[in-house]
Amino acid sequence: MSTSPVNTLGSLGQSIWLDYIDRSMLNDGTLLQLIEEDGLAGLTSNPSIFEKAITGDAAYADDIATLGHAGATRESLYESLVLADIGHAADSFLPVYQRSAGRDGYVSIEVSPLLARDSAASVREARDLWAHLQRPNIMIKIPGTREGLVAVRTLLADGINVNVTLLFSAERYASVLEVYLTALEERLARGLALDRVASVASFFLSRIDVKVDALLDALQSDAARAKLAGELRGSAAIASAALAYRHYLSVTQDQRWQALASAGASTQRLLWASTGTKDPAYPDIKYVDSLVARDTVNTVPPETLNAYRDHGRPALRIDQAMAGAEDVMRQLAGLGVDMAAVAQALEEEGIRKFVEPYQSLLASLERLRQAG
Repeated sequence: MSTSPVNTLGSLGQSIWLDYIDRSMLNDGTLLQLIEEDGLAGLTSNPSIFEKAITGDAAYADDIATLGHAGATRESLYESLVLADIGHAADSFLPVYQRSAGRDGYVSIEVSPLLARDSAASVREARDLWAHLQRPNIMIKIPGTREGLVAVRTLLADGINVNVTLLFSAERYASVLEVYLTALEERLARGLALDRVASVASFFLSRIDVKVDALLDALQSDAARAKLAGELRGSAAIASAALAYRHYLSVTQDQRWQALASAGASTQRLLWASTGTKDPAYPDIKYVDSLVARDTVNTVPPETLNAYRDHGRPALRIDQAMAGAEDVMRQLAGLGVDMAAVAQALEEEGIRKFVEPYQSLLASLERLRQAG
C-alpha cells in the first residue's frame, strides 16, 4: 500500500469509500487496485450512478441481450444487473470487512427511489435485497425522510445494515442517530446481538452550498449585506456537517451509548456524501480536506479521489470547523437564510434527482431489450 494522502486519511481515523461503480472496474481489476493501493474501504451506489454505468459501459451488453432474450422485463433486467455488480463489489471488499472486524468493507445498494415516502414498501424491498445478496458487508440505502426513518428502525432492529441517505441538516441527523440507538436498544431487549449491526448516516455537502450560495448571491440590494453574503459563500455545508459531528461526539460520550457499546455495538458513523465540488470557484478537494475527522467516512467520486491522491493535505480539521459553525449559522440566519427550509427543499430535490435517472435507465433498458 502506498503512502499517498488517501492512505494517510485512514491513519487519521477516516475511511474513504468510493461513490461509483461500473462493471468494467469490477472486471479489469481497477477496484481491487484501489483497495490495495489507496486503502479504499467501501463503496456506495445510487440510481444516478447506475444509469451512467449501464448506459455507458459496454461490459453490460451481453447480459442485457441474454436476459432480454430470456424474457426479462426492464425492472427485472435492472435488478439483475445491479445485484450482480453489488454482489461482485461486496466480494471484493470482504477481506476489508474481515480485517476491520466489520467496521469497513461495505457496499451500499439503494431501494427504489420511488419508495422514499413509503415505509412499508421500503422495508419489504430492503429485506428482499438483503436476502438475495446474502453478504454481511452489504448496506441497504434508505432516504432519511420521516417515512424512511420508520423503515430504518425496523431494518436495524432486524439486524440489516443501513446507510441512511439524503441528510441535509444536523437536526435531521439527530433524528437518525436517535433511531439508531432506539433500534439497538430494541435488539438488546430481545436478547439479540449488536456486534454485527452496522450503519452510516450520509450527510450531503456540496448540494447545501449550491442552494445557499444562490440565496446569498441574490442579496445585492444592500452593500453591507452583499459583502457579508459574499464572505459566507461556501460555508454552509461545512458548518452544517460540523454541527452534526459535534452532536455525534456528545451522544457517543453519554451513558446511554456506553451501555450499548458495552453490549458490543459500534457507532453509527457520519458519512460525508456529495463531496464532488460543483462550484469551480472552490477547491476540488474542499469537501474532503475540510472535514477530516476521526470515526467518519468520506465517500468520493473517482475525480475527487484522484484529486486528493494528487494534492490532498490530510490533517484533522474538524475542530476548526466546529469552532466556527454556530457563528456561520447565526450570520446566515441574520441574512434571512432559512436553513430548515433549505434542508427540506434539498430533500425533495434529492428524491427527484434519484427518481429521474432511475426512470431514464428503465426507459433505456426497455429500448435495449427490444433492440436485442
